[in-house]
Amino acid sequence: MSHNIADLVEHAIDLMPDNVALVDDTRSVTYAQLEARANQLAHYLQEQGVQPGDKVGIYSRNTIAAVEAMVAVFKARAVMINVNYRYVENELQYIFDNSDMVALVVERRYSDKVANVWPNLPQLKSVVVIDDGTDLPTPEGAVEYETALAASSAERDFGERSPDDLYMLYTGGTTGMPKGVMWRQEDVWRVLGGGINFLTGEPVTDEWEHAKVGAANPQMVRYPVAPMIHGGSQWATFMALFSGGKTLMLPEFSGHGLWQAIDKHKVNLIFITGDAMARPMVDALLEGKSETGEKYDLSSLYMIASSAALFSPTLKDVLLDELPNRMITDSIGSSETGFGGLSMVTKGQTHTGGPRVKIDGSTKVLGEDGHPVEPGSGKTGFLARSGHIPLGYYKDEAKTKATFKEIHGVRYSIPGDYARVEEDGTVTMLGRGSVSINSGGEKIYPEEVEGALKCHPDIFDALVVGVPDERWGQRVVAVVQCRGESRPSLEELKPVLTKEISSYKLPRALWYVDQIKRNPAGKPDYTWAKAQTEERPADEDAPAPVSK
Repeated sequence: MSHNIADLVEHAIDLMPDNVALVDDTRSVTYAQLEARANQLAHYLQEQGVQPGDKVGIYSRNTIAAVEAMVAVFKARAVMINVNYRYVENELQYIFDNSDMVALVVERRYSDKVANVWPNLPQLKSVVVIDDGTDLPTPEGAVEYETALAASSAERDFGERSPDDLYMLYTGGTTGMPKGVMWRQEDVWRVLGGGINFLTGEPVTDEWEHAKVGAANPQMVRYPVAPMIHGGSQWATFMALFSGGKTLMLPEFSGHGLWQAIDKHKVNLIFITGDAMARPMVDALLEGKSETGEKYDLSSLYMIASSAALFSPTLKDVLLDELPNRMITDSIGSSETGFGGLSMVTKGQTHTGGPRVKIDGSTKVLGEDGHPVEPGSGKTGFLARSGHIPLGYYKDEAKTKATFKEIHGVRYSIPGDYARVEEDGTVTMLGRGSVSINSGGEKIYPEEVEGALKCHPDIFDALVVGVPDERWGQRVVAVVQCRGESRPSLEELKPVLTKEISSYKLPRALWYVDQIKRNPAGKPDYTWAKAQTEERPADEDAPAPVSK
């Protein structure tokens, strides 16, 4: 059997060539058209010298062309490199160089940055520019996307592929420079692409199963809202392509824009990344109608799936109130583990700090002795996944050894996420140990405090960090984005916070900002938050706690 991304897409193409595969606000592409265009680009890349295993960058927002390019890279057995479109030139040069990129597909709006760094990258031989309506010049030596396609064959004649072909995802996490996480394609398909059933835990045994199920059922319309630089959005798209589904590609996000897109395209399922998207969605939904004054028709929507970022209980409750009878899920995972666990959101769930999920059979919470933490013990452990896990980090042996460890004879991926096992066996995620706060010997995890802060109606967004304290080592403080002109004090926040977290975890100082800085996938920028606390005095301050 071939458990390879390109083969799985081609199975859907063969069974459902006339289905619409990709759509945006101006055009659509069928599976047959996707096949022809991806084949043309794959042949063009091969003609430029791209070999199996070579790295090809995709530097684009969510566009139809970006997905065509991703499929083309896999067809040619090359390795796709996701490029964060918010990067400045020195960050671009770093990822182009670190990944050993030999070819790049880029939206025209970013071509000036590429033109500036390209002369310093002798290994980057080929650049293909996607027209996006902007008027920046094509870098010297680059070729237009449609020109590249028109000059190449649309035939599928690429030879046999392997489940060992690489899938690589560059991730910056919450700190540090981006790292390329290397997966075998079969392994990543198993944990993120439906190769193991997310609900039953049973492995898929027939490589044609996704396509057969898709062909036998009505077509589902999916909308991955998060940028395609995010692994979750990539895999939401791949799963749609494996099963003959329709995927909506829109390059910009807003709260009203999302509901308008669901109404217009009759979307069934949306994929978001926590509060960074849920908060604007909720605000627009509560207004009750579109920007033109018409009510949105959301009758087609039946599922909202969130992953990989904090999804606050208060926002979940609002969505359940406003959209009854919909399924809302909150799942955990990372670039280093893939899918780790899932919760079905219900009204009035018990709050235990961070996301609370049922972990899958390959994921454990291990104590410092390497043995599983006992449910209900109150002890904190680290999340560890075995089985289908990455090979390691590209060109970084030290970080590979630090993250992928053998414990009691089992190889685990341990990205640094801490968790607690509740009495019923569910797991509460506490956040990354690298950003935890040590106050008087107590470990405090920012996500717990951030979730509590966002339960207050005047708090729009928040990041929590530790600052030096003479007595306690560190104390908890928060950088806060409020709604409108409201500025709740520490005392005004306290009644809400103490319902959610212990008193020793309460923020002792507040810095108000106009906007919290997050990356395009909604992940927090704790380096930026820490800098806010160092640049000026707090807007609200209180003494450090005298007891615990």
